[in-house]
Amino acid sequence: MKKLLLLTALTALSACSQKTEESEETAAAPNEAVTPAPATDSGTQPGTYDVKMADGTMATTVINADGTYVDTSAKGEIVKGLYARKDGKDCFDPEGDALGGCWDITQPGADGSFTATSPEGTVVTVTPRKK
Repeated sequence: MKKLLLLTALTALSACSQKTEESEETAAAPNEAVTPAPATDSGTQPGTYDVKMADGTMATTVINADGTYVDTSAKGEIVKGLYARKDGKDCFDPEGDALGGCWDITQPGADGSFTATSPEGTVVTVTPRKK
């Protein structure tokens, strides 16, 4: 389940976003519903991203222009939900009872890759998939 949450977080990563501090209120309410953001307001551009987890396994995140996302783990497990920008962070709200969360992201490197950090401190590397 943690890997699925991490995968969800990866989706939240954005090449255009800046890292900000999470307020205590945001940390206390991780289950708060997230409203989908229009693509023009999104820090993360719609597209497909390869996500390298902390343990080295790979996953895929697809961010859609309609404010939804789909994460696929290395084992083929799929998580779908809503994506939005909130308080300068990329936030994911998976369908069902799974907990979502907001991730801090770094500025992208020359290849477009960046890191995302979960509220628990897990760091993943996100790379835009080449077309």
